[in-house]
Amino acid sequence: MIRLASFLIALFMVTASTWAQTPAFDAEKYVPSYALTIPQGWGVERMGVPIDFAPSIPYKGVEDLRFAPGWSNPKANDYWTYAFLWHLEGRPESNPQTIEKNLTAYYNGLIGRNIEKRKIPKEKLVQVKVKIKQAATDKGDLQTYSGTIDMLDYMAQLPITLNCVVHIKLCPLEQNNTFMFYEISPRPADNSIWKELNNLWTTFECSKATSK
Repeated sequence: MIRLASFLIALFMVTASTWAQTPAFDAEKYVPSYALTIPQGWGVERMGVPIDFAPSIPYKGVEDLRFAPGWSNPKANDYWTYAFLWHLEGRPESNPQTIEKNLTAYYNGLIGRNIEKRKIPKEKLVQVKVKIKQAATDKGDLQTYSGTIDMLDYMAQLPITLNCVVHIKLCPLEQNNTFMFYEISPRPADNSIWKELNNLWTTFECSKATSK
């Protein structure tokens, strides 16, 4: 028993030391290896993965977001329009079921952290429902998906359906990393805002070394 206790204490100390040596993600100091444009007027936010409000998503890397100018303006054409890139370690599994599971956790967490802050009453909460299907593969993608996210718009406190397109890409110069890019908007596919979202992806360079 003494030996077992000593072993457990030693294991805890090693684990604690490892945690202590893992630096927290610093968005101010982050220098991406890729090139993801920032259109004029668009907002930027970056955070580490695992994501604090969705820790069940089992990835490691960085989330890099782009918010349309009218993201938070309910009268704007680009309300709730944004995109986010996951630059991830390894080769995470990609299929409709996995994407649905991850986006459900993502939006449940995003809404959950806004309930108290925005004083959202329980009767206004709606279940997050994500539906994803495989789409025709876009040029340069490993896989492409599309679908919808039914959820609570926590800003207007009303139900909303977000349309989404998901791109999976591998980079020859980053053999141990994967890029997942999500385009999000409540607007239909023929709305002009999708040209702006798509342009973020078509101009994306997975390595700055390949940028012109």
